[in-house]
This record gives sequence, C-alpha cells and structure tokens, in this order.
Amino acid sequence: MEHSFDPFETRADAGRRLAVRLTRLPLESPVVYALPRGGVPVAAEIAKALRAPLDLIFVRKIGAPGAPEVALGAVVDGEAAETIVNPAVLRASGADETYLARARAAELAELERRRAVYLGARKPVDPAGRTAIVVDDGLATGATVKAALGYLRRRKAARVIVAVPVAPADTLHEIGALADRVECLVPDPAFTGVGAWYRDFHQLSDAETIGLLREAWQGAESAAAVATRAVVIPPLGLAGDLRVPADARGLVLFAHGSGSSRFSPRNRAVAAVLERRGFATLLLDLLDPAEEVDRRNVFDIPLLAERLVAATGWIAGEPDIAELPLGLFGASTGAGAALLAAAELPGRIGAAVSRGGRPDLAGARLAEVRAPTLLIVGGADRHVLELNRQALAALACEKRLDIVPGAGHLFEEPGTLEAAADLAASWFEHHLAPATPGLPAPPAPATPRSPRADGVPPVLATLRKALTPLPAPEDPGFADAFEELGRRRVVLLGEASHGSFEFYRARAAITRRLIEKHGFTIVAVEADWPDAAAIDRRIRGKPAVAGLPPPFTRFPTWMWRNRDVDDFVTVQQRHNAGRPAARQVRFRGLDLYSMTASIAAVLAYLDRVDPQAAAEARVRYGCLAP
Repeated sequence: MEHSFDPFETRADAGRRLAVRLTRLPLESPVVYALPRGGVPVAAEIAKALRAPLDLIFVRKIGAPGAPEVALGAVVDGEAAETIVNPAVLRASGADETYLARARAAELAELERRRAVYLGARKPVDPAGRTAIVVDDGLATGATVKAALGYLRRRKAARVIVAVPVAPADTLHEIGALADRVECLVPDPAFTGVGAWYRDFHQLSDAETIGLLREAWQGAESAAAVATRAVVIPPLGLAGDLRVPADARGLVLFAHGSGSSRFSPRNRAVAAVLERRGFATLLLDLLDPAEEVDRRNVFDIPLLAERLVAATGWIAGEPDIAELPLGLFGASTGAGAALLAAAELPGRIGAAVSRGGRPDLAGARLAEVRAPTLLIVGGADRHVLELNRQALAALACEKRLDIVPGAGHLFEEPGTLEAAADLAASWFEHHLAPATPGLPAPPAPATPRSPRADGVPPVLATLRKALTPLPAPEDPGFADAFEELGRRRVVLLGEASHGSFEFYRARAAITRRLIEKHGFTIVAVEADWPDAAAIDRRIRGKPAVAGLPPPFTRFPTWMWRNRDVDDFVTVQQRHNAGRPAARQVRFRGLDLYSMTASIAAVLAYLDRVDPQAAAEARVRYGCLAP
C-alpha cells in the first residue's frame, strides 16, 4: 500500500484528526451519532471537540451467504426497522428472500441486545432540526452508513454529515449523493480494507464500548453545567466563546497560535479540562477576517498582545467574571503574546501557561513578567525546547519548565495533550486560588535573618550541608549515592517532576543498582496491572498473550511508552535470561486505569484455572453494566 498519509495509531487518534476538520465547519446545533462498536472511539473524540452530544445509531451489516464480511445489505433499528440491500451483491451472492428474512431477523435481535446493553433506559437524541454527524471507523461498501442516513432523514435532521477516517474513493461518491457533506481523511483509490490504515485495529468488546460511552456521557453532563455564550470584544468586534461553570474559581484567557483560531481543537480540549476543574474559559480570535489574510499579522506579537489587553479590559466590565482571578494560556506564537500582555498587566494576570509555545518572542519584556509562568514543551520538539530554556532563563518571576516525553510540537501523540492539560490545570489551581472570605489574611513574611559573614543566608547554608551533589543519571557514580538503600527490603521512589525524562533515567539507574548488586526481584510500578503483566511476560521471555492490545496504549501513554522505559525493560530482559524463575525480576502494576481491561484479565485467568469461579465472577461483575 503506497500512500503519503501516516496510518492512524488508534481509532481515538483518527477521531482527533477528524475533529480538526469538523471544528472548522459552521455547524448548527450538532449531534454526533456513532455506529457501534468501531465508530464509538472515533465519535467520542469528535463529540468532545465539538462539545456536542453523543448518541448511537444501531445498524448491522447483513453478510452475503458464505462470505459474511461482504455486505449484502444492512438493517437499521428504530420505530420501524429499515433494510437497505445492495442489489449488485444480492445478485452475485444468489441469496433469496428466505435467506434475507432470516439474516434480517438475526441482526435485529443483535441490535436489540446492544441497545439494552449500551443504552439501557437512556433516551435517544432527537436529530430533528439539528446537524447530524454520522461517524464510523471507516467504510467499505458503505451499506451501514446508507442505512443510518435513511434513518436520520426520516427523523428530519436539518443537515446530515458523514465523517470517516478512511473509505474507498468510489464509495465516497455514492455516499456524497445521499449526505449533505462527507468528510474523509483518506479517500483511498486502491482500498484494501479499513484495518490496513490502523496500527491498532483490535476488535472492541462490549465492556470497552460501554466504558467509552460512559466517559463521554459523564463529560457531557459536566459540560452541560457550564454556562456558554458567544461574545464580541470591542473595539474591533473580535468573536469569542465564553464558558463559565458554576462557582468558577478563575478565568483563563486563551491566545491561539499562528494559523489557528478560537476553534483550535487542541486549545478547546485544554479548555474542557480546565472547565472540569472549575475554571471559566474565554477563547477568542485575535485577528479579524481581513487581518487573517496577511500572514505577517500572525507573527505580530505586539499586535496580538494588544488584543489580549483589550479582552482583559472587556472582562472587567462583565459582572459575572470581572472579579475572577485571571490567567493566560498561550500556544505557539500566542505564548509570546500572552507573556507580553502579562508584562503589560502585572497587577491583573495571576498566572500564565505556554503549551508548545514561543515565549522567546516576548523578547526583553520577559524580564518584566511578574505572573508565575509555566512553560510546557514536548520532549521531541527539540528546537522549541531550546528556545523555551532560553526564555526560562530570561524570566525573573516564579517559573517552571515541564517537558512531556515523546510529545512533538502539536502534542498529537497519544496521551501527550492530556498530560499538558493536566499540568496547566494544576498550575492554575495553585496560582489562581481566590482569597477565602472570612479567613484572616496570611501573616506577613518573616524578616529574613542576616546573612553570615561570608554572605550566604543561613537557610541556604543549612541546605548545602544536607544536599548530596549528584552526577548525571548516566554516570556510573550516580547510583553510588543510593547504596544505603540496598539494606532495605522495600524502597519507594517518588518524584515531583510529573514524569520528566531525567526522572525516568534516575529511577532506572537506582533500580538497576538494587537489582544487580543487592538482589531485589520485584519492581512494582504505578501503572495499569494488565499492561504491567504484559511487560512482566516480556522480561521473563514468555510469549505475549494473543488478542490483547499493546501495553500502555491508554492514558497515561506518555509516561510508559517512551525510550527510557523501553531501555530499562530491555536491560531486565537480559538480566533474567538464564536465571531460574525464582531469581528472575518481576514487573508488577499497582493501578487500575482501565476497569474493563482489568475485569477482562481476571475473567481470562479464571476461565483457565476455575471455570466455576469464572461464571460466578461474571454474575457479580454484571452489577457494573448499565
């Protein structure tokens, strides 16, 4: 297969890429309809980016006799079930009416089962008068999507859009005649199959699908409690979207990067995290339509900063947000504008965050910034990382540089944007905390003690006595400083850097010393235990369990799927080679990031060793179904 488009890592990755396309469209009252099961992870990402409700359309393919993977037709559930038949496949397959009726009844029964399992008593979203977006993980013949389109037309959707990551080019022409718009990332003229375009195309289970739906619906219910309004910022009438949760703890004003707008899916994803943590958000366009035509304007940092200062003035006149602590969030060139605005407004800006930004574009004014500033950079974005290190040195305020391992400039890698959003939210939580009414003011700082005769303050002198200088983690002498730990039975390695690559290397060096010199045999990590079990099998030379997704493909992917951890695993694999099982190192997980995967692992184990207990476990786990 020759193509210039990178394959999708997962269905969620495909959904995020599709969301970028869809957020640029004028969508009136959108609702996202997934075709389960494969369409659910794709649709969940789109619904999150559009802040639109997520629902399901239950469609089942009717396979041809002897070739069930070939779509003879499809049946869609609803008040009156409808069957769509592909005449060409029907003739070629030789199927008769009896076969068609029997297959239709079987698929309808499966649809009813899935409706009960996935939705329970949840009411469907009425598409009447709305923009309905039909989403699947890909198309082949398009039979299921055609059936879904007929369903939505009968329900009087105002506009119907089909959004899929990949499809045959000729099928898209057919769908285009039925839908108002089709968005497809890969219209493949030499289509060989949907799965060929995914690195991870595992079959979704009911439990995994239910988990994704619950997560999406819970997020939507939280978002529903957020008051939303479109705003216009004078004097140029710049458009903005303001979202204010109940009892907001602060307001974060976003400055988008070059070539972006207030519809940036990445900024909107970060904003959604902040809203869930109690912050109001304001995303606005920093240029008017005429200014956007001239590309030089997106790099005019003083102009963009001026627009942020104007927005701050507008905020002061809005009663519901005027008194909220104010933070700035900038991406790309917007970071330079945000910090320049912070320098202009030292008494108003409570904190600033840059994500993959160019804070260096604020130039000499960086030294005037007084707001605590966090710089978040991807570990793979080496040029921008160096520019951020230079900007960090120029800042004279409280400051920090956090590196997200494996992230590129756009934070498109799985889990990296979530990590950046979490870092930003924690920073704002700490620095935008409003004063609590009724509590006394904090005491004034104590008068500093006089420095010693050598000019070194007493606190610093005490710290210097207690600290042990350390070489780089790669230096063989690094682990020597931790030799004392070898006499312990249990060693806990904690960190305060939120997973920096320096910590990964330090952790590996200390652990290797304890294993290789002092005979430690268990490494217990803060990670999902089914994923850790897969690593445990690898380091002990055992084959991987067939049918399971690769380990650590769920959040927090960036924390475990990186080069430093991979190197550590390889070293332990060599260490175990040739050793008896009792002396081999084991790799254990302590967390349950994915309840559905953990349940599946328990049931798989019980099926092997105690089928009666497995049956009882399935009954008890049934309480977790909707």
